[in-house]
Amino acid sequence: MLENIPDRSALTELLGQSLFDVWHELCSAIDKKYDMERLWNTGGKNWTYEYKYRRGGKTLCSLYAKKNCIGFMIIFGKDERAKFDDIRDTLSCSVCRRYDESKTYRDGKWVMFEPSDTCEFDDYMKLLAVKRKPNRK
Repeated sequence: MLENIPDRSALTELLGQSLFDVWHELCSAIDKKYDMERLWNTGGKNWTYEYKYRRGGKTLCSLYAKKNCIGFMIIFGKDERAKFDDIRDTLSCSVCRRYDESKTYRDGKWVMFEPSDTCEFDDYMKLLAVKRKPNRK
């Protein structure tokens, strides 16, 4: 658990204004559809911060921040990978390519996106719906 949660200015300084805006938009899009616990952590050795969306002990997705870079990770379990294949033809080539290139571990396929704008957000929302139906109207 992170003791010093970054405020808006700390995050803006880390990411830069345009990426902070992307981060903020992505969080807003997730918050609109999902009522979740949100947890800040240190980002391990590769990231400065981790911001995780969870409910009932299960993680929906995580956002990561480091200097001038955002990470957005979704881990797909076995059943979710089958559901991904069902919606694959509704997703952009770049999202499918990132999915295909991601490593599959015993506990799932870890897919890390590095958004620099909002153009893939519709696809991200479809991917999150594979993991969990939105619980906000």
